[in-house]
Amino acid sequence: MINIAICDDERAEIIYLATLVHKWAATRGVGVCLSDYASAENFLFVYNDDKPADILLLDIQMGGMDGVSLARTIRAVNREIQIIFITGYMEYIADGYDVEALHYLIKPVNDEKLNVVLDRAMEKLARNERALFISHAGENARIPLYEIRYLEVFHNYVTIHTDTKYTIKKTLGELEKELDDNFFRTGRSYIVNLRYVRKTTKTEVFLSNNAVIPLSRGLYTSLNRAMIERL
Repeated sequence: MINIAICDDERAEIIYLATLVHKWAATRGVGVCLSDYASAENFLFVYNDDKPADILLLDIQMGGMDGVSLARTIRAVNREIQIIFITGYMEYIADGYDVEALHYLIKPVNDEKLNVVLDRAMEKLARNERALFISHAGENARIPLYEIRYLEVFHNYVTIHTDTKYTIKKTLGELEKELDDNFFRTGRSYIVNLRYVRKTTKTEVFLSNNAVIPLSRGLYTSLNRAMIERL
């Protein structure tokens, strides 16, 4: 069962999008739990308690809090939810990069385009289920791959950086085999999660948590290609 939410201050738009979502689910054989919200504040109130969505179809221009502001609030605590902006205005597209929006759909939404984007969202959610399983401090731990910002090696130990740090006795090469294509090795000592890359230069990679990772000579083009391919 996939949880899909629609947040839009126009009731007619909610009904229209809900119809398209149900048609998509029927053709894909996917079970859907659909919820709708008439404002960003309404969604956020429920979200703080129940986390009601895996996929969010989000209008940008609404009374009160706008969709981009809502997306920023969600992203501060959740990088897994797939956000699809619904808008009638092209000028907001640049804002989507800041909140890792999966896609923009221009009103009126075309059902074929929505189907393609929902398929992509499902694929990303499936990838997000992958995790590292490690032994740390005498306990077994499961670390979802999407939570990992980067890995670094020092001597015979690797530190896995999430909101916390896990240091284990393993090689970077061994761990690299357990990662997915969202990860890029920037040199002998570091692997970064492309989800968290905010800026690159020819010698450094800047992450969203303000970490700065060295980039080995000659890898700048490959890194940027990898970032484009994962979009």
